[in-house]
Amino acid sequence: MNFAITVADATRPTVADFHARNRGGGLFSESVSQWVGAAIAVAAHRLGLRPTTLTLSNLVLGLATSATVVLLAGPVADGTVPAWVVGLLALFGWQIAYALDCADGQLARVTGQGSSAGARVDVLCDVAAQIALVTALGATTLAQRPSTPIWLVAVFAGTWMVNLVTSVMQAGPNAASMVASTSLPVRLVKLVRDYGAVIFLAGLVLAIAPALTIWVIVAFTIINGGFLLASIAFSARASLH
Repeated sequence: MNFAITVADATRPTVADFHARNRGGGLFSESVSQWVGAAIAVAAHRLGLRPTTLTLSNLVLGLATSATVVLLAGPVADGTVPAWVVGLLALFGWQIAYALDCADGQLARVTGQGSSAGARVDVLCDVAAQIALVTALGATTLAQRPSTPIWLVAVFAGTWMVNLVTSVMQAGPNAASMVASTSLPVRLVKLVRDYGAVIFLAGLVLAIAPALTIWVIVAFTIINGGFLLASIAFSARASLH
């Protein structure tokens, strides 16, 4: 019996096996989120869970975390609830939800459980979770600075989805990158579009200085809006050749 258990353990995919099948995401995501996702994938595989279970878990945790931030935005602004409590909740909640998002794809690829339906659920859950995240950041900004122009929050919400849309577009056979270099300086610059790094920054701001959330919104509106315009120009030039 002991020998059988040893053989079974030896044939199980390891954390390294799952991580080797990750789809990237950026320097932070590959160095942190994808490794945490690989550990989750190992546990899920041993428990016999399907990838979609992890996908839905990501959705539930992401929505719950963002909803909590929204509900406590007012109490944090008036000092009733300590900002660090909500900030740490957001930081860990969003990071774990994202790790689950990394884990579902790894589990599907390593175990051969991938399907077109599962891929659709994954993208739809990502959209829902990110809408909730944007809502949380918008609610915090308005609670901290009621004079914030509503158009700024609207443009922020619209341009935020640029990252997700372009990531989905680059997953197929026609994928292309404006900056193909994988050098460390380029990867450091690309951290501004690394989802794991972005939600880490958002959580830190909520914990340490929630009044600065408006500048997070301004910065990422400019970054994502600029990337959208650059992507349109890049794709248009390529289509004309």
